[in-house]
Order: sequence, then structure tokens, then C-alpha cells
Amino acid sequence: MTEAELYSVYKGVHVPTHLHPSESLKYCEEFTFRPDDILIVTYPKSGTTWMQEVVPLIVSEGDLTPVLTVPNWDRVPWLEEHRAILLNLEQRPSPRVFATHFHHYMMNESYFKTKPRVLYVMRNPKDVFTSSYHYYGMASYLVNPGTQDEFMEKFLDGKIMFGSWFDHVKGWINAEEKESILYIFYEEMIADLKGSVEKIAKFLGKSLSPDVTEKIADHCVFKSMKQNKMSNFSLVPEEYMDQKKSEFMRKGIAGDWKNLFTEAQEQRFNAVYKDKMKDVMFKFMWD
Repeated sequence: MTEAELYSVYKGVHVPTHLHPSESLKYCEEFTFRPDDILIVTYPKSGTTWMQEVVPLIVSEGDLTPVLTVPNWDRVPWLEEHRAILLNLEQRPSPRVFATHFHHYMMNESYFKTKPRVLYVMRNPKDVFTSSYHYYGMASYLVNPGTQDEFMEKFLDGKIMFGSWFDHVKGWINAEEKESILYIFYEEMIADLKGSVEKIAKFLGKSLSPDVTEKIADHCVFKSMKQNKMSNFSLVPEEYMDQKKSEFMRKGIAGDWKNLFTEAQEQRFNAVYKDKMKDVMFKFMWD
């Protein structure tokens, strides 16, 4: 199916209509934030699922019940997705934990007024591309990626769901409300998950014992999460996600792009990256 059949354009970016019908986007537009809400913000395929596991465990101080009994899309719902309307989020006790793929400029009025706590997760865009390429090949609500070269041009132009990776990252790292944002890298979580759990907990005002920190980090390693039915998207019907084509949780590593890119593709990607990020002063882990 084509872009026109599968996507709608909302605030300048493509969103899959199946996941984000107009009433969901309206709900998100009118949503009222609380100051102690926790918002996980990511460009797609940058570590959302991982954070949907880590953050509830920090909030519950290591109690595994929420992550073993509630699917992650209900445990930490995307505010712009159709499920959000059904979950009575207004009645959830604080601190509520949500996710969004929105660009900074797409956030609603209540967000800018209230300034809830934000965890902004970034990942090497080459790995984001690699993960997206496999994902687009197995999800029926997304446009078929075509060849690697074709998909790379779409990715670099921002002609995919939620628009440009470059714009997304630049928008959030230039946010004015930096005091309420923690910037964290996917690669840093891979390198030191325990340290990352401590860093996130500190930002959220939670003091966890070393034992609890260890327990959370042990549960949240990729191998363990991949076996958790509430987190590995195996509950999603095959007509929406065909995990025989590609698993939703594939490898969970840094640097997988090296197994996919040709030399020409690497040069092409590097040239666009250099141009689009030339004025950015922020220090990224992969640079």
C-alpha cells in the first residue's frame, strides 16, 4: 500500500493512520499534563521499548509486577496512539509514565505550561536506520521499505513516519526547558546499564539501593526482555507485525549498521549527516 493509503500528515510529519487516527491526535492535543508526569521521548527505533521497561521498574522500586503483567503499550502508553483514549489516563495515580514520538514543536500547550519530566533517548542514526529498515519490512501498517538505497533516501529526507531524525533530535536538544529533560544515549545504556539506571533514578528523585539497581539492570538486559511476552510485542497479531519476517526485538546492539551498509551507503549517509548536523554543538556518543 502507498503512503497516501497508510499515512496521514499531522503537523508536517507522516503518522501511520492505523495507529494514530484523527481522534487519537485530538486526544493528545487536549491532554493535560501534571508536573510529576514522566515522558519518554524518542524518535522511533531509538530505545523506546527498553525505557518502557526500565522506568516503571525505577518507579516501582524494583517490583517486577507491572512489567510482567501489563503489556508495555498499556504500561507506558504513547499519548498519540489509539490505545491512550481507552486507558483512563486521567485517573492514573502519579507519577504517570507515558511515551511519545512527537517532535518538540508538536507538543501541546499543556506540555509547555506544565513542563513534565522528560527522558530523551538518542541512538546512532545509522542504527536507527538499520532497525527501521527491518521494522518497515514486517509491519503491515507501514509502507514497504523497498531497497536499502530507496529507504535510505527516504530516511535522510525525513519522508518516513515521524519525519526527519535530524529535525527530531535538533528540536529536542535545543528545547528551552532543559532543566526538566534528561538526555540519555542508547549506546550508554548498552555500555553501562546499571549506571544508566542510577542516572535515570536520580533524575526522577528515586534513591534505589544497590541491590534494587542491580535487580532492575539484570531484568532489563536485552536477552531477558526479549523473553518477556509483555514487552517483546509477541502479543501483537501477525496481520499487523509478522515477526517471522523480522523479530520486533532483533539484536539490541550498537553498531549493527556495519552489517547492513555498503561502502557507498556509508559515504552517502556520512555526507548528509555532516551537512545537516554542521551547526550542532551537542556531543553525541557516536561522533
